[in-house]
Amino acid sequence: MSLNNFVKTIQNIMRKDAGVNGNAQRIEQMAWILFLKIYDHQEKNWEFDDDNYKSIIPEELRWRNWAIDNRDGKALTGDDLLDFVNNKLFPCLKNLELNEYSKRNEIIVKEVFEDNNNYMKDGVLLRQVVNVIDDLNLANQEYKHAFGEIYERILKDLQNARDSGEFYTPRAVTDFMAIMLEPQLTDKIADFACGTGGFLTSVLKLLDGKVISSEDRDLYKESVYGIEKKPLPYMLCVTNMLLHNIDNPNIIHGNSFTIKHVRDYTDEEKFDVVIMNPPFGGNENKSVQNNFPNDLRSAETADLFMSVIMYRLKKNGRAAVILPDGFLFNTDNIKVSIKKKLLSEFNLHTIIRLPPSVFSPYASIATNILFFENTHPTEETWFYRVDMPEGYKHFSKTKPMRLEHFNEATEWWDNKKAIEVDGFDKARKYTIQEIIENDYDLDLCGFPHKEEEILPPRELIAHYQKEKARLNVQIDETLDEIKRILDIE
Repeated sequence: MSLNNFVKTIQNIMRKDAGVNGNAQRIEQMAWILFLKIYDHQEKNWEFDDDNYKSIIPEELRWRNWAIDNRDGKALTGDDLLDFVNNKLFPCLKNLELNEYSKRNEIIVKEVFEDNNNYMKDGVLLRQVVNVIDDLNLANQEYKHAFGEIYERILKDLQNARDSGEFYTPRAVTDFMAIMLEPQLTDKIADFACGTGGFLTSVLKLLDGKVISSEDRDLYKESVYGIEKKPLPYMLCVTNMLLHNIDNPNIIHGNSFTIKHVRDYTDEEKFDVVIMNPPFGGNENKSVQNNFPNDLRSAETADLFMSVIMYRLKKNGRAAVILPDGFLFNTDNIKVSIKKKLLSEFNLHTIIRLPPSVFSPYASIATNILFFENTHPTEETWFYRVDMPEGYKHFSKTKPMRLEHFNEATEWWDNKKAIEVDGFDKARKYTIQEIIENDYDLDLCGFPHKEEEILPPRELIAHYQKEKARLNVQIDETLDEIKRILDIE
């Protein structure tokens, strides 16, 4: 079976099951089965390397002892399979006994199952799904590498279901950001809202090409760190890490904002590289905001993540972060405080303006990539606008952004210079004094709007909807600030 049809085949089977309601549940159901299949595959590697290896999973619950169908009529199916999964597999894995010596590859098994369930009610259909997943040949390196396509499909289906779409950043964007950061095997690299691990896998792809010795491979395995709050993307992320030969994935199931007060992070808890797309648009309550200094206490998640990043970036560390336009142009007190800290303590050397349709069709919000380093205060910031490629009106599900669309930006990066197109700045350098005089409004070198152009009705409506969304962001943030001042929830 082709990988393109893999997800579709499983979903078609589960659509016949009365217990699975909607695309998000189908994906969650698929994810825990995939995890056990891949975990078992990795355990074979661990057993080969260590004669004394002992699985955290009880023997009868290991994939190899219940999931494989030898077509001899002995495989569990129907009510027997449902009884096994519901009354043995899940209860046991949810309650695995761990201790202070437990490894991450043992802890993740319990964490994966603590917040998950078996939704399927038809044991025959469940057997069909298990068989499709078991047929994946993970021993084939090319097939295993191509497994990323399955993740792309899962993520896009999540967005189609309008469930947790913030997990997905187009692969072209994650790859571009990773390339620009130039990660090294000696770096400790973090994503504090790692979703399914898209940014981390882009980094690992680059690091893998640097591995020459066994010592290099050990550095590779210890290079990345992630935190993910929601159970489904967390499960997908640790599975993704196992597929990339990270034996003990340092992926934490938790909230980056509640670990400790940001000022309390030690040097050992900081990172050489941070790469991420913080979820934006969400709000956190006051108990969470108490983990931040007074002038940085925002309810908005993207603001809080920026503070976490700044407090957890090592001296001489570097970061690439995606943020919405609202962060650039908004000049309310909290946003300005965050930008002041960023510019006065870090070198915000480059901002890449992305086309509004990069995340289409799932979101139309305009975004930007901020590149900064913990080296010295900002003296100047370069802005560069990535325009739509020739022949494109906008990106879409069938015509997504590709890495080659960043080629001009990559060439410009190594030889930064001002660029003007049709009388509008496409690339330009601004001094810190100019930014301060602009009231910390970083909405510079944006996409031009020709006032004299008469747009077709549909485009006119889309234009005004975008402007309305922009104004709504400003209004909401102003209201949040007023509520904060008045101590209103």
